[in-house]
Amino acid sequence: MVQLETDPTRITSAVRAARQRGRRVGFVPTMGALHAGHASLVEAAAAACDAVVVSIFVNPTQFGPHEDFARYPRPVEADLALLEQLGVQWAFMPSVEAVYPDGSSHGQAEQVHVAGPALPFEGAIRPGHFAGVATVVKRLFEIVPADAAFFGAKDWQQTLVVRQMVESYRLPIEIVVCPTVREADGLARSSRNAYLTPADRARAVALHDGLAAAAARWEAGDCVAVAEAALRETLEARGIACDYAAIVEPDSLTPLSDPSGPAIALVAGRLGSTRLIDNRLLPARPDVARQS
Repeated sequence: MVQLETDPTRITSAVRAARQRGRRVGFVPTMGALHAGHASLVEAAAAACDAVVVSIFVNPTQFGPHEDFARYPRPVEADLALLEQLGVQWAFMPSVEAVYPDGSSHGQAEQVHVAGPALPFEGAIRPGHFAGVATVVKRLFEIVPADAAFFGAKDWQQTLVVRQMVESYRLPIEIVVCPTVREADGLARSSRNAYLTPADRARAVALHDGLAAAAARWEAGDCVAVAEAALRETLEARGIACDYAAIVEPDSLTPLSDPSGPAIALVAGRLGSTRLIDNRLLPARPDVARQS
């Protein structure tokens, strides 16, 4: 039976005691509204570890002043039922005050400084977002001193920010990035998919289709600009406002220095008031390298 814990001190003690007994502990940080993507992270953690902690915490520091913090879905009973079904040992559901006892959620304490891969794309569109992410993840890693933490590749830029934070603070935790889980039509699983109207849900698959179009141009040997255009045009043809459609270095998110890759295609689009992101890793192209 999943053990619900709200007190940071108790979950810290429980995890430390488990590790002292030689058990490997995996940690899956979430904001709740759990779906098959989260379930896949829990399953990966369970396969690699002896015990699993899942946190459910809607973090105020990563939402901008006009974003969806207040309406972010919070189906607590359904989330706990899923964690029970998955065999999770601990569900950690702290209050804001428990996570930020110094008041940092209200700007009263310094947040974790972010740079490098945190600056473009989501970082540019959502100022302060990744500082909030890095701050809460660092805090959660301190509260839940697990052996490994599991994140989804859909939030690729976030995984780079978390890795950078872990390296900067020399935190003793392994970061494991798991494949994106998709619906049957290719749409990446996301808690925000629940916001989509039926009509917008039908159009939302354009993100996946656009990434496929970009990958086809990339694998055909076309230049980055042509592949990016294929991605953007797929969204725009279905009436989706495209915030960005880019092909960049996978580890730094900087412009490609080598046209042969490997690379990553990143996309963000808006359907009404709902904003979705997705990505696709692109393989190296030896033939392009030989031609350049």
